[in-house]
Amino acid sequence: MELFILIAIALFVMMYRGYSGKNATRFINDQVTTLYDKFAPYSFKKVREKTKQLGREYTPRQYIIQCALIGGGAGLIAYLYFYNIFTAILYVALGIALVPYLAFLRCKRIYSEFIFEQIQVYTSNTIMEFATRQSFVKSLEGVRESGLLEDPVAGDVDRMIELAYKNGSIDESIEYFNKLYPYYIVKNMHQLFLQITKEGARNSADSLEQMQTDIDTLVEGVYRDRIDRANFHKRFLQFGVMLYVLVLLVQYLLGKESYILLLQKWYIKGLLHGILLLNSYFLIKGEKYYNENVGAE
Repeated sequence: MELFILIAIALFVMMYRGYSGKNATRFINDQVTTLYDKFAPYSFKKVREKTKQLGREYTPRQYIIQCALIGGGAGLIAYLYFYNIFTAILYVALGIALVPYLAFLRCKRIYSEFIFEQIQVYTSNTIMEFATRQSFVKSLEGVRESGLLEDPVAGDVDRMIELAYKNGSIDESIEYFNKLYPYYIVKNMHQLFLQITKEGARNSADSLEQMQTDIDTLVEGVYRDRIDRANFHKRFLQFGVMLYVLVLLVQYLLGKESYILLLQKWYIKGLLHGILLLNSYFLIKGEKYYNENVGAE
Protein backbone atom coordinates (compact mmCIF):
# COMPACT_ATOMS: atom_id res chain seq x y z
CA MET A 1 0.00 0.00 0.00
CA GLU A 2 2.80 2.42 0.91
CA LEU A 3 4.53 1.66 -2.40
CA PHE A 4 1.34 2.32 -4.35
CA ILE A 5 0.82 5.68 -2.65
CA LEU A 6 4.43 6.70 -3.28
CA ILE A 7 4.17 5.72 -6.97
CA ALA A 8 0.92 7.70 -7.34
CA ILE A 9 2.48 10.78 -5.73
CA ALA A 10 5.58 10.45 -7.92
CA LEU A 11 3.48 10.22 -11.10
CA PHE A 12 1.47 13.27 -10.09
CA VAL A 13 4.63 15.27 -9.37
CA MET A 14 6.15 14.25 -12.71
CA MET A 15 3.00 15.29 -14.58
CA TYR A 16 2.88 18.58 -12.71
CA ARG A 17 6.57 19.37 -13.36
CA GLY A 18 6.00 18.76 -17.05
CA TYR A 19 3.14 21.25 -17.01
CA SER A 20 5.37 24.28 -17.33
CA GLY A 21 4.09 27.78 -16.91
CA LYS A 22 0.90 26.77 -15.08
CA ASN A 23 -0.02 26.97 -11.41
CA ALA A 24 -1.34 24.09 -9.35
CA THR A 25 -4.98 25.21 -9.50
CA ARG A 26 -4.91 25.47 -13.28
CA PHE A 27 -3.21 22.09 -13.55
CA ILE A 28 -5.79 20.30 -11.39
CA ASN A 29 -8.64 22.05 -13.19
CA ASP A 30 -7.36 21.03 -16.63
CA GLN A 31 -6.93 17.41 -15.56
CA VAL A 32 -10.45 17.25 -14.10
CA THR A 33 -11.92 18.94 -17.19
CA THR A 34 -10.19 16.40 -19.43
CA LEU A 35 -11.70 13.53 -17.44
CA TYR A 36 -15.17 15.15 -17.55
CA ASP A 37 -15.02 15.63 -21.32
CA LYS A 38 -13.84 12.06 -21.87
CA PHE A 39 -16.14 10.10 -19.57
CA ALA A 40 -19.13 12.33 -18.74
CA PRO A 41 -22.43 11.34 -20.39
CA TYR A 42 -23.96 13.64 -22.99
CA SER A 43 -26.66 14.74 -20.57
CA PHE A 44 -24.00 15.95 -18.13
CA LYS A 45 -22.19 17.89 -20.85
CA LYS A 46 -25.45 19.42 -22.02
CA VAL A 47 -26.66 20.65 -18.64
CA ARG A 48 -23.15 21.72 -17.59
CA GLU A 49 -22.77 23.83 -20.73
CA LYS A 50 -26.09 25.56 -20.05
CA THR A 51 -25.05 26.11 -16.43
CA LYS A 52 -21.91 27.83 -17.72
CA GLN A 53 -23.97 30.02 -20.07
CA LEU A 54 -26.17 31.04 -17.15
CA GLY A 55 -23.04 31.99 -15.16
CA ARG A 56 -23.82 29.55 -12.35
CA GLU A 57 -21.10 26.95 -12.90
CA TYR A 58 -18.63 26.54 -10.05
CA THR A 59 -15.20 28.05 -10.53
CA PRO A 60 -12.13 25.76 -10.32
CA ARG A 61 -11.43 27.23 -6.89
CA GLN A 62 -14.94 26.31 -5.69
CA TYR A 63 -14.54 22.76 -7.00
CA ILE A 64 -11.21 22.41 -5.20
CA ILE A 65 -12.76 23.71 -1.98
CA GLN A 66 -15.62 21.21 -2.38
CA CYS A 67 -13.14 18.36 -2.89
CA ALA A 68 -11.17 19.50 0.17
CA LEU A 69 -14.27 19.73 2.36
CA ILE A 70 -15.84 16.43 1.29
CA GLY A 71 -12.58 14.52 1.07
CA GLY A 72 -11.21 16.02 4.28
CA GLY A 73 -14.45 15.39 6.15
CA ALA A 74 -14.60 11.79 4.91
CA GLY A 75 -10.99 11.20 5.91
CA LEU A 76 -11.42 12.73 9.36
CA ILE A 77 -14.56 10.72 10.14
CA ALA A 78 -12.99 7.50 8.85
CA TYR A 79 -9.88 8.05 10.95
CA LEU A 80 -11.93 8.73 14.09
CA TYR A 81 -13.91 5.56 13.38
CA PHE A 82 -10.99 3.21 12.65
CA TYR A 83 -7.77 4.99 13.73
CA ASN A 84 -6.14 3.74 10.54
CA ILE A 85 -4.45 6.14 8.12
CA PHE A 86 -4.89 3.89 5.05
CA THR A 87 -8.61 3.43 5.72
CA ALA A 88 -8.89 7.21 6.05
CA ILE A 89 -7.10 7.67 2.69
CA LEU A 90 -9.53 5.22 1.08
CA TYR A 91 -12.52 7.22 2.32
CA VAL A 92 -10.88 10.47 1.19
CA ALA A 93 -10.67 9.02 -2.32
CA LEU A 94 -14.29 7.85 -2.19
CA GLY A 95 -15.44 11.26 -0.97
CA ILE A 96 -13.60 13.11 -3.76
CA ALA A 97 -14.97 10.63 -6.31
CA LEU A 98 -18.49 11.79 -5.38
CA VAL A 99 -17.80 15.41 -6.34
CA PRO A 100 -18.48 14.92 -10.11
CA TYR A 101 -21.80 13.23 -9.31
CA LEU A 102 -22.82 16.01 -6.94
CA ALA A 103 -21.83 18.53 -9.63
CA PHE A 104 -24.05 16.68 -12.10
CA LEU A 105 -27.01 16.80 -9.70
CA ARG A 106 -26.50 20.52 -9.12
CA CYS A 107 -26.29 21.22 -12.86
CA LYS A 108 -29.47 19.20 -13.43
CA ARG A 109 -31.29 21.29 -10.84
CA ILE A 110 -30.12 24.56 -12.39
CA TYR A 111 -31.03 23.30 -15.87
CA SER A 112 -34.48 22.16 -14.69
CA GLU A 113 -35.14 25.54 -13.07
CA PHE A 114 -34.08 27.28 -16.29
CA ILE A 115 -36.33 25.08 -18.46
CA PHE A 116 -39.32 25.61 -16.18
CA GLU A 117 -38.83 29.38 -16.30
CA GLN A 118 -38.69 29.18 -20.10
CA ILE A 119 -41.89 27.12 -20.16
CA GLN A 120 -43.54 29.75 -17.98
CA VAL A 121 -42.50 32.44 -20.46
CA TYR A 122 -43.64 30.34 -23.41
CA THR A 123 -47.12 29.57 -22.08
CA SER A 124 -47.88 33.03 -20.66
CA ASN A 125 -46.72 34.93 -23.72
CA THR A 126 -48.39 32.58 -26.21
CA ILE A 127 -51.72 33.23 -24.48
CA MET A 128 -51.14 37.00 -24.54
CA GLU A 129 -50.11 36.92 -28.19
CA PHE A 130 -53.19 34.89 -29.11
CA ALA A 131 -55.45 37.53 -27.57
CA THR A 132 -54.41 39.93 -30.36
CA ARG A 133 -53.40 37.65 -33.25
CA GLN A 134 -56.18 35.00 -32.91
CA SER A 135 -53.86 32.42 -34.50
CA PHE A 136 -51.77 29.84 -32.68
CA VAL A 137 -48.97 29.82 -35.27
CA LYS A 138 -48.86 33.62 -35.40
CA SER A 139 -48.77 33.66 -31.62
CA LEU A 140 -45.76 31.33 -31.69
CA GLU A 141 -44.06 33.63 -34.17
CA GLY A 142 -44.75 36.61 -31.90
CA VAL A 143 -43.28 34.85 -28.89
CA ARG A 144 -40.25 33.78 -30.91
CA GLU A 145 -39.67 37.30 -32.27
CA SER A 146 -39.89 38.80 -28.78
CA GLY A 147 -36.46 37.38 -27.94
CA LEU A 148 -37.62 36.21 -24.51
CA LEU A 149 -36.95 32.54 -25.23
CA GLU A 150 -33.54 30.90 -25.22
CA ASP A 151 -32.31 27.59 -26.56
CA PRO A 152 -33.30 24.80 -26.38
CA VAL A 153 -36.90 26.03 -26.02
CA ALA A 154 -36.46 28.74 -28.67
CA GLY A 155 -35.22 26.19 -31.21
CA ASP A 156 -38.11 23.86 -30.43
CA VAL A 157 -40.62 26.67 -30.96
CA ASP A 158 -38.99 27.30 -34.36
CA ARG A 159 -39.50 23.63 -35.13
CA MET A 160 -43.18 23.90 -34.13
CA ILE A 161 -43.68 26.80 -36.53
CA GLU A 162 -41.93 24.87 -39.30
CA LEU A 163 -44.10 21.79 -38.76
CA ALA A 164 -47.29 23.88 -38.68
CA TYR A 165 -46.58 25.47 -42.07
CA LYS A 166 -45.41 22.18 -43.53
CA ASN A 167 -48.50 20.20 -42.51
CA GLY A 168 -51.10 22.95 -42.63
CA SER A 169 -52.22 22.08 -39.08
CA ILE A 170 -50.95 22.44 -35.53
CA ASP A 171 -51.48 18.82 -34.43
CA GLU A 172 -47.97 17.54 -35.12
CA SER A 173 -46.42 20.74 -33.74
CA ILE A 174 -48.23 20.32 -30.45
CA GLU A 175 -47.43 16.60 -30.26
CA TYR A 176 -43.74 17.40 -30.87
CA PHE A 177 -43.55 20.00 -28.08
CA ASN A 178 -45.61 17.94 -25.61
CA LYS A 179 -43.17 15.04 -25.89
CA LEU A 180 -40.19 17.28 -25.20
CA TYR A 181 -41.79 19.22 -22.34
CA PRO A 182 -44.49 17.06 -20.67
CA TYR A 183 -45.61 19.77 -18.25
CA TYR A 184 -49.19 20.00 -17.08
CA ILE A 185 -49.48 23.65 -18.10
CA VAL A 186 -48.10 22.94 -21.59
CA LYS A 187 -50.48 20.06 -22.30
CA ASN A 188 -53.52 21.93 -21.00
CA MET A 189 -52.71 25.07 -22.93
CA HIS A 190 -52.14 23.14 -26.15
CA GLN A 191 -55.38 21.23 -25.67
CA LEU A 192 -57.22 24.52 -25.30
CA PHE A 193 -55.67 25.90 -28.49
CA LEU A 194 -56.59 22.71 -30.36
CA GLN A 195 -60.22 23.14 -29.31
CA ILE A 196 -60.24 26.82 -30.25
CA THR A 197 -58.61 26.12 -33.63
CA LYS A 198 -60.93 23.26 -34.52
CA GLU A 199 -64.17 24.65 -33.07
CA GLY A 200 -63.62 28.34 -33.77
CA ALA A 201 -62.31 31.24 -31.70
CA ARG A 202 -65.68 32.46 -30.43
CA ASN A 203 -65.92 33.05 -26.67
CA SER A 204 -62.30 31.97 -26.14
CA ALA A 205 -61.30 35.01 -24.06
CA ASP A 206 -62.68 33.61 -20.79
CA SER A 207 -61.01 30.23 -21.34
CA LEU A 208 -57.68 31.87 -22.08
CA GLU A 209 -57.96 34.10 -19.03
CA GLN A 210 -58.73 31.07 -16.85
CA MET A 211 -55.76 29.24 -18.34
CA GLN A 212 -53.49 32.19 -17.53
CA THR A 213 -54.78 32.17 -13.94
CA ASP A 214 -54.07 28.44 -13.68
CA ILE A 215 -50.53 29.00 -14.95
CA ASP A 216 -49.90 31.79 -12.45
CA THR A 217 -51.23 29.65 -9.58
CA LEU A 218 -49.10 26.67 -10.59
CA VAL A 219 -45.95 28.76 -10.99
CA GLU A 220 -46.50 30.31 -7.57
CA GLY A 221 -46.79 26.83 -6.07
CA VAL A 222 -43.59 25.66 -7.76
CA TYR A 223 -41.58 28.62 -6.48
CA ARG A 224 -43.00 28.16 -2.99
CA ASP A 225 -42.02 24.49 -3.14
CA ARG A 226 -38.51 25.53 -4.21
CA ILE A 227 -38.12 27.69 -1.09
CA ASP A 228 -39.50 24.94 1.18
CA ARG A 229 -37.20 22.41 -0.43
CA ALA A 230 -34.13 24.59 0.13
CA ASN A 231 -35.01 25.02 3.81
CA PHE A 232 -35.56 21.29 4.20
CA HIS A 233 -32.22 20.62 2.48
CA LYS A 234 -30.34 22.60 5.12
CA ARG A 235 -32.00 20.71 7.98
CA PHE A 236 -31.45 17.40 6.19
CA LEU A 237 -27.70 18.01 5.87
CA GLN A 238 -27.46 18.91 9.54
CA PHE A 239 -29.29 15.71 10.49
CA GLY A 240 -27.09 13.64 8.15
CA VAL A 241 -23.90 14.98 9.70
CA MET A 242 -25.23 14.23 13.18
CA LEU A 243 -25.65 10.57 12.20
CA TYR A 244 -21.88 10.30 11.79
CA VAL A 245 -21.36 11.72 15.27
CA LEU A 246 -23.41 8.97 16.96
CA VAL A 247 -20.55 6.45 16.75
CA LEU A 248 -18.17 9.06 18.13
CA LEU A 249 -20.57 9.48 21.04
CA VAL A 250 -20.45 5.73 21.68
CA GLN A 251 -16.67 5.93 21.54
CA TYR A 252 -16.71 8.72 24.11
CA LEU A 253 -18.94 6.68 26.45
CA LEU A 254 -16.79 3.55 26.15
CA GLY A 255 -13.47 5.31 26.34
CA LYS A 256 -10.86 5.43 23.60
CA GLU A 257 -8.85 2.43 24.87
CA SER A 258 -11.89 0.14 25.09
CA TYR A 259 -13.04 1.30 21.68
CA ILE A 260 -9.69 0.52 20.05
CA LEU A 261 -9.81 -2.97 21.57
CA LEU A 262 -13.20 -3.48 19.97
CA LEU A 263 -11.75 -2.48 16.59
CA GLN A 264 -9.57 -5.58 16.63
CA LYS A 265 -12.70 -7.67 15.96
CA TRP A 266 -13.49 -8.01 12.25
CA TYR A 267 -17.25 -7.88 12.66
CA ILE A 268 -17.00 -4.57 14.57
CA LYS A 269 -15.03 -3.11 11.68
CA GLY A 270 -17.58 -4.46 9.24
CA LEU A 271 -20.40 -2.93 11.25
CA LEU A 272 -18.65 0.46 11.30
CA HIS A 273 -18.04 0.34 7.55
CA GLY A 274 -21.71 -0.49 7.09
CA ILE A 275 -22.76 2.47 9.23
CA LEU A 276 -20.50 4.84 7.29
CA LEU A 277 -21.69 3.62 3.89
CA LEU A 278 -25.36 3.58 4.93
CA ASN A 279 -25.17 7.13 6.27
CA SER A 280 -23.41 8.26 3.10
CA TYR A 281 -26.04 6.57 0.93
CA PHE A 282 -28.75 8.32 2.95
CA LEU A 283 -27.13 11.71 2.31
CA ILE A 284 -26.62 11.04 -1.41
CA LYS A 285 -30.26 10.00 -1.84
CA GLY A 286 -31.30 13.20 -0.10
CA GLU A 287 -29.11 15.26 -2.43
CA LYS A 288 -30.60 13.45 -5.41
CA TYR A 289 -34.14 14.19 -4.24
CA TYR A 290 -33.33 17.86 -3.61
CA ASN A 291 -31.80 18.39 -7.05
CA GLU A 292 -34.35 16.45 -9.11
CA ASN A 293 -37.94 17.05 -10.17
CA VAL A 294 -37.61 20.82 -9.95
CA GLY A 295 -40.74 22.35 -11.43
CA ALA A 296 -42.57 19.04 -11.21
CA GLU A 297 -46.31 19.44 -11.12
